[in-house]
Amino acid sequence: MGQFAILGYIALGGAFGACSRYLISELCVVLLGRGFPYGTLTVNVVGSFIMGLLIAAFEAELVVTEPWRQIIGLGFLGALTTFSTFSMDNVLLMQQGAFFKMGLNVLLNVFLSITAAWIGFQLLMKT
Repeated sequence: MGQFAILGYIALGGAFGACSRYLISELCVVLLGRGFPYGTLTVNVVGSFIMGLLIAAFEAELVVTEPWRQIIGLGFLGALTTFSTFSMDNVLLMQQGAFFKMGLNVLLNVFLSITAAWIGFQLLMKT
């Protein structure tokens, strides 16, 4: 696979990931409000779950690695998950003096994202 094809696959996945991130974040605001960074938490957990499924699917040879690694793993999930936004959310919470919310946000994002990746991986590895 040539470098231009790889970049094209990543760009394609990234476009869908970025749009999905926006739509999920907006839906979280509508459903849950702006009092906590629910959108960031949601995309990080969902993205981690999908990554677990994807890696398990590759290992179990349920899905061919190329080009899906580039499209989904690098492009889609790279644009969907938002640890740069996660970091900024926490800086803003800290600046507001909302240390409990900041700590809760860190714990939930890390614990739930790792757990979601593990569950996704386990679901496909058991098949």
